[in-house]
Amino acid sequence: MNFSQTLFALKQQHLYRSAKVVDSGCVNFCSNDYLGLKNHSQVIKAFKEGADEFGVGSGAAHLVSGHSKAHQALEEALAKYTKQQRVLLFSSGYSANLGVFSALKSKLDWVVQDKLNHASLIDANQLIGLPVQRYLHNDTNSLKKKIQKQTGQGLVVTDSIFSMDGDSANIDQLSTIAKHSNAWFMQDDAHGFGMKTPHIPSHSIYMATLGKAAGTMGAFVAGDEEFIEFLIQKSRPYIYTTAIAPALCMAALKSLELIQQGTQQQKLRANIDYFYIFSQTLGLPIAHSKSAIQPLIVGNNEKALMISKTLLKQGFFVKAIRSPTVPQGTERLRITLSANHTKTQIAQLLTQIKNAL
Repeated sequence: MNFSQTLFALKQQHLYRSAKVVDSGCVNFCSNDYLGLKNHSQVIKAFKEGADEFGVGSGAAHLVSGHSKAHQALEEALAKYTKQQRVLLFSSGYSANLGVFSALKSKLDWVVQDKLNHASLIDANQLIGLPVQRYLHNDTNSLKKKIQKQTGQGLVVTDSIFSMDGDSANIDQLSTIAKHSNAWFMQDDAHGFGMKTPHIPSHSIYMATLGKAAGTMGAFVAGDEEFIEFLIQKSRPYIYTTAIAPALCMAALKSLELIQQGTQQQKLRANIDYFYIFSQTLGLPIAHSKSAIQPLIVGNNEKALMISKTLLKQGFFVKAIRSPTVPQGTERLRITLSANHTKTQIAQLLTQIKNAL
């Protein structure tokens, strides 16, 4: 098996991917730890106590012997917080989305998704053998036209906050369109959970992750009791994957307490506002996003990489996001803000971006 030509071509096109060891001396502006909870003293303390009580791992899948009282407590707390009948934990958001689609495989005749939905939703759609039909981004007229051509049982799927642009879907409009078409509705709230109160239409499917704003690891699906029970019986990623560590559940329970207090969200919102005002003062072409995700479109892979490397030399870690992760011509720096960033750090980052441009 010879992969050298493919690897060489990727390097030539500035598409070669590699993992970077994060330097603790750099200010991180590309983490999804939006509320700064992964290093919160109370969350760390809860994790340590969980490890002391339950050990490091869960030891098995949920349906074998991996479901501890910590898992049960977290599922119940998340169900109460999201105001849903029941919650089911998964090892990751990717696994959760695959889990939902794998369970619904025999129930669906069609799926229509937003054009900018996360890769895990698109992959899950393909893996169950249904064509990926995508409506224009945040365009309800495009969605209606797509649905009009369908027959049988369908599913309308959207991200809640889109991971590369930071804009939001209109959940009420989309769920209403799905309901009028007798279709199920699903939202992926990976980048919204923890930063805003979950908005979940009745009898819909809700997925969110714990590895972003909650600062821990894992994901969950929330919904009606009967649907969650159906997932337990039919979702292959749930049935055949080792459960996340109980200690992580203990940490996530503490994160959920802190999320409900609202202090970190207030700090993050202040940082988002300051970022926008300062970027406008400098004349930077950054579209205003009300989320923690702030994209700076630069237009090609080479330029995005160059600016990212320049910022790293100045002590700021900002990843270049290249095609095909984003459409060609929209290559960018994906700047993500945290509640723990200081105004000085934000001002310095934006100044260095101005200089680099």
